Amino acid sequence: MKNERAAGTTLHETPGLTPHTAGGQRSATSSPDVPDVLGVRSRARRSALVLACLAAAALLSLLICLGIGPVPISPTTTAQVIGHHLGLPTPAAGEASIDAIVWDVRLPRVLMGAAVGACLAISGAALQAMVRNMLADPYILGVSGGASTGAAAAILFGVGAAFGQYAQSLLAFVGALGAALLVFFIARAGGRVTSLRLLLSGVAVGYALTAVTNLLIFSSDSAEGSRSVMFWMLGSLSLARWNAFLLIAALAAALGVLGMVSGARVLDALSAGDEIAHGLGISPDRARIGFLLMVSLCTAAAVAGAGAIGFVGLVIPHLARRLVGARHRVLIPASALLGSLFLLWADAFARVVMQPRELPIGVITAAIGAPFLLLLVRRLYSRHG
Repeated sequence: MKNERAAGTTLHETPGLTPHTAGGQRSATSSPDVPDVLGVRSRARRSALVLACLAAAALLSLLICLGIGPVPISPTTTAQVIGHHLGLPTPAAGEASIDAIVWDVRLPRVLMGAAVGACLAISGAALQAMVRNMLADPYILGVSGGASTGAAAAILFGVGAAFGQYAQSLLAFVGALGAALLVFFIARAGGRVTSLRLLLSGVAVGYALTAVTNLLIFSSDSAEGSRSVMFWMLGSLSLARWNAFLLIAALAAALGVLGMVSGARVLDALSAGDEIAHGLGISPDRARIGFLLMVSLCTAAAVAGAGAIGFVGLVIPHLARRLVGARHRVLIPASALLGSLFLLWADAFARVVMQPRELPIGVITAAIGAPFLLLLVRRLYSRHG
């Protein structure tokens, strides 16, 4: 009885976890006949409004970013091109070149940017809950190192040449998943997949695979190939086309959001601590394995489609928490929408800032993310003295 009383006290002190939510019952404060003393309904309305605004901003940004580039195109024209290809009763855009730029080049690119931003953002939010570390990032699992090794092998030595234009992305995807599996088996070697084992395994595997990638670059005689690998490692959406990898990234983002929202209660419990999770009848080890699989698939899909774009999974979840709070049922979709917005505008800036050359998008995200990381570290130290 003493343990149950202590667990109940902790639940009241943990955001997003109450005895009512733990038992799957409706809280009395959610009834329209009861005054909203705790502000539950007002917070829910505010979160719904924020999500609606973010969704509208993402759709509008997608339409605007289609027109940004060396050849400026108005939003009206881009909407006409898209409507024409979708069979809607809209007038044709006019010039065939404009139609090709919008539909064949820019639309796959912005869709890939939105999907990759969502994948990285929700992966960061879930990982920070899994390991209870506000500085956790999807690439801490070594996925980026594995993808870079696979892409370098394809670019420099022609591995997977039988797959043609898909070889680079396919090898990157296989390398990313292989790295995630390696991290999982190392973390589970001791019997339990704890937060510390997961972090240390990911860091070790990431460093080892980065060393392998550097060795491949050093061993290659192709200066052009080495530049291509370095450009890919900094991240770019220039390879986005209407192909399977765009579909994989979009599906990973959609299924990742659905899966993590359905497991939001488990993420709330993991972020509160293993003791709280056990008190709610949740196995932390089993939960981490399931979310590790989701995070690995989302990150692998993002890296295969756009290269190693850093800081999105670190920065965006913290911004989303400032907007909607720490409950993962709302935090996950907010992170997905914010991640899409962030990467859409970062890519638009990358296309025009150094015309006619294109700036790697990873440079922009790092330039924004590094100061944010310093602010996080300063805030952490000031809070803990």
